[in-house]
Amino acid sequence: MYVGLKMITQFPTLSPQDLVVDADKIMEENKLWMLLITDEKGKLLGYLRKEDVRQALPSLATSLSKHEINYILAKLTVEKLIRKDIVSVHPSTEIEVAAQIMYEKDLPGLAVVNRKNKLIGYINRSVMLEVLVEEMGLRQGGARITFEVEDRTGVIAEVSSFIAELGFSIISTGTFFHQNKRIVVLRVQTDDPTPIVKELINRNYTIIGPEDFADQWEN
Repeated sequence: MYVGLKMITQFPTLSPQDLVVDADKIMEENKLWMLLITDEKGKLLGYLRKEDVRQALPSLATSLSKHEINYILAKLTVEKLIRKDIVSVHPSTEIEVAAQIMYEKDLPGLAVVNRKNKLIGYINRSVMLEVLVEEMGLRQGGARITFEVEDRTGVIAEVSSFIAELGFSIISTGTFFHQNKRIVVLRVQTDDPTPIVKELINRNYTIIGPEDFADQWEN
């Protein structure tokens, strides 16, 4: 899956010439912590943080008359508040790579730009969670089977083969690691996974569930 297939494409942006008071209003109405800044051709210039806007507005309203305040606010643009240290990705970036960047840099989202640095989208944590739900096949129903395997070549192919022989379809497959052990999570198109579970056990796979980790969670 690529970023460009899951990115948000409808969101407010600003130009350097827009007023700070308008930026504050847009952030408040849309419950945003930041706004992306572009030039007249849509090229990404940077971003504007909510805290920067809030700090800029009161600082001008300390010892001025109401007329003076209104005049200054009518002239105050976001240009001087733009932050340039924005992290962006190309739409062809793999979704898991984008997730890793967000995790390592502790970012709530990433701007998506094309090769000309034109802003074409945005991807955030909500999108990442939606992708996780989709990839694990939750909305498609079925039954979830979790088992432990050796970290060896051919495991998924082997399991997929005998599940097909039993007449079942696999909705999704996920692999995870916990304490140096490989865990496979399957979602299969059935309400009763018993035949699959029995075959896994017959083939010496270890079925696991929440009860197997109870001691770790209670201590």
